[in-house]
Amino acid sequence: MRLNKENIWTDFNSFIRRNRRRFLVRQNPKAIWLTGLSSAGKTTIALALEKEIQKKGYFIKVFDGDIMRTGINKDLTYSLEDRKENIRRIAEITKIFLDTGLIIICSFISPTDEIREMAKSIIGEKDFIEVYVNCPLSICEERDVKGLYQKARKGLIKNFTGIDSVYETPKNPNIELKTDVWTEKQTVKYLLEQIIPKIKFKTFI
Repeated sequence: MRLNKENIWTDFNSFIRRNRRRFLVRQNPKAIWLTGLSSAGKTTIALALEKEIQKKGYFIKVFDGDIMRTGINKDLTYSLEDRKENIRRIAEITKIFLDTGLIIICSFISPTDEIREMAKSIIGEKDFIEVYVNCPLSICEERDVKGLYQKARKGLIKNFTGIDSVYETPKNPNIELKTDVWTEKQTVKYLLEQIIPKIKFKTFI
């Protein structure tokens, strides 16, 4: 019986290639996964964090829910089944980008424990940083400049998270941000302090 050495060498070579890329870009690629209700502040935080991390010389990319929904995932609805498929595709793409050495900020509602665990399992637990953008539903509704919550309350939008579709609060997120209490500047400063040690380049990981 032939030994399955090919898989061993494939895994080893993949490990070498990825660490070579880390050495070239001098950073430790991670997926910074922002989850929370609509209007909790995910996109605002993602873009501000991207800017601050870039200032420190890191290569980073933001994946945002609205943008993905107009392109690669425009065929999906907002049913829980399609939400799961939405996140599955994003997680697979994120994993590919991480392998190139990039740091990725993912800004998605990701409403259930099952969906977030699926994303983590695809990307890999050691590369997945779950950030819970915690903001009460009432505050999110006040901030909603698009009027989506109001339309959902009137039944004009179906399967809207927090209204007629579930959002399960993360039980043990790596980082929690209270955006109803902290200012944007305070929030991003705190998040940056938590993230930098995790993405800082290390020779052996």
